[in-house]
Amino acid sequence: MTDIADLIAPLVAFRRDIHAHPELGFCEHRTAGRIAEQLRALGLEVHEGIGKTGVVGVLRHGSSARSIGLRADMDALPIHEQTNLPYASTTPGTFHGCGHDGHVAMLLGAAQHLARSRKFDGTVNFFFQPAEEGQGGAREMVKEGLFDRFPCDRVFGLHNWPDLPAGTIATRPGPIMGAADKFEIRLEGRGGHAAIPHDTPDAILAAAALVQQLHGIVSRRIAPTSSAVLSITQIHGGHTHNVIPELVTISGTVRTFDPKVQDRIEESIRQVAAGVALAGELTASVDYTRYYPATINDAEAAQEAMAAAATVGEAQLAPDPAFTSEDFAFMLQACKGAYIWLGQAKPEGSVPLHNPHYDFNDDVLALGIKLHVALAERHLAV
Repeated sequence: MTDIADLIAPLVAFRRDIHAHPELGFCEHRTAGRIAEQLRALGLEVHEGIGKTGVVGVLRHGSSARSIGLRADMDALPIHEQTNLPYASTTPGTFHGCGHDGHVAMLLGAAQHLARSRKFDGTVNFFFQPAEEGQGGAREMVKEGLFDRFPCDRVFGLHNWPDLPAGTIATRPGPIMGAADKFEIRLEGRGGHAAIPHDTPDAILAAAALVQQLHGIVSRRIAPTSSAVLSITQIHGGHTHNVIPELVTISGTVRTFDPKVQDRIEESIRQVAAGVALAGELTASVDYTRYYPATINDAEAAQEAMAAAATVGEAQLAPDPAFTSEDFAFMLQACKGAYIWLGQAKPEGSVPLHNPHYDFNDDVLALGIKLHVALAERHLAV
């Protein structure tokens, strides 16, 4: 794949243009338009507006009925960039702080290489997906018949990973990313004067007790052999120093890999909230939302990914899944496949994802392209 080298400079320019013009989920109109333009120039069959702003490019060669899907996410984050790069975001408060600009460039590079090399027999579907950052763009594409319209034997998703050194590729069978749930608990009383607390159910006091009990759920209700995280991230209540508020809200997130553990934690949150409310003469309501399922790799697809990775870089079996979430999980529920981490850390270190100082490492563009190509050529071997 030595001829990939001549693709890199134009792709770096393309990536940095996307970086300078970031767009939030389901608003990736400019990004999608530029991708569609590039795919058409390669002679691919192009479909737009799938999952609102998603783009699919289809490349066929030979006579085989075999097919593969390769996915890149396109959306940016609602973060103010602080990199001071010459190609920094020109849209205040919007920033490619997760490297989706790099993912787009790598998948376009793979499309360019495969379109000219044609060393495969079958169909490659290039999925450019909107709204990964919490809005479920993958779910919307699947709902709109993604795999009915573009059938795949396998689907693979790739994400840059600052925790791994550049040149390293990792994946694993089974869970690789966590399910993401969010909850909001409302504790309601009557409100009253802070100097007369005996006449007013105290939602602040109850909220303090509830936070402590919630943090005991994982350690006391979930088996030590299972993995889970429960974090309280918001507490809101009151507006002045001398009033006991009538309402306090507590919000947070739960991350799991096992649906049974997920069920147990939701049930426990509801039980604990009801118990604290009863003891404090308050009412409690719980809004619990499961917005991303766990990302579960098919064992054979993960093995296939490892084999392809070993031909282009340093392939590693990831020892543990990550508690961060990924809506590629919806694609894996509809089609067998695997999610893969591409190391991007430089020798001097790397800035984490979702950090205002983050930038995608252009040095790994070539490796990402090679991995996509290896996945396609291996599954669709001539």
